[in-house]
Amino acid sequence: MATATTYGSRDHARAQEGTHAEAMPVVPATDWPAPPCAAGHLVWAETVAGGNYTHRLLARGTELRLTDLRGDACAHVVLYADGRPHERLNAADTVKVQWNAYLTKGRLLLSGQGRVLASLVEDSGGRHDALCGTSTLARNTARYGDGTPQSPTPAGRELLKLAALKNGLEPRDLPPSIGFFQGVEVRDDGALDFTGSAGPGASVTLRAEQDLTVLIANVPHPLDPRPTYTSTPLEVLAWRAAPTVPGDPLWDATPEGRRAFLNTAEFLAARGQS
Repeated sequence: MATATTYGSRDHARAQEGTHAEAMPVVPATDWPAPPCAAGHLVWAETVAGGNYTHRLLARGTELRLTDLRGDACAHVVLYADGRPHERLNAADTVKVQWNAYLTKGRLLLSGQGRVLASLVEDSGGRHDALCGTSTLARNTARYGDGTPQSPTPAGRELLKLAALKNGLEPRDLPPSIGFFQGVEVRDDGALDFTGSAGPGASVTLRAEQDLTVLIANVPHPLDPRPTYTSTPLEVLAWRAAPTVPGDPLWDATPEGRRAFLNTAEFLAARGQS
């Protein structure tokens, strides 16, 4: 189809309606085949290509499932309490408060205010990273020759900057991210060992415990030793559900977690949210 004229370009663009690519958002999300737990309740369905990013606002109680489709995705995630960019994911507090550097089912993602942003309600992979953050422009340029967002080897921080800007946030608002599906272990001497992929099909489900702004960059882990930029598609699904409440085993799993949930509940109650 000729695109040399405005009419030809218009007709060509309109002809793309209904076309599906390997990596793209699906609108409406309910057109995506939903897992049984989300039947009829999907609010976000997208496949994020390697070296790309996505972002979304999610209501409190929404569950977000990330799936490494081929075994080489690495989802670098940043969370903000929606409308309050000063309350954002604090990876250091997430590790320190829970006395554990390893994320899995039952762990909480905490803000610097001691409140719960999200909880991990399912995890089939077990290889994640709360210590290293994501790749940078300088590192990717030194390693691959380029780290800019439009290059074949974009850095995670550069992509997260774009996602942040689309939500009214600035680079200074970006905290260290948490990475899912590529693991790291801490040696006795404090050095870090890269443990690699959780494998194709591994998934993790987060539950939003406040209204959240979610930023995700799908790029190689900064400690990945492979000389080539290796990043494969990430599936993102979210559905309507309910937040954690008193009586849920997750609420009372640890004293530290219970206090973080209480801090969250008190704050939300003062804002008129139950």
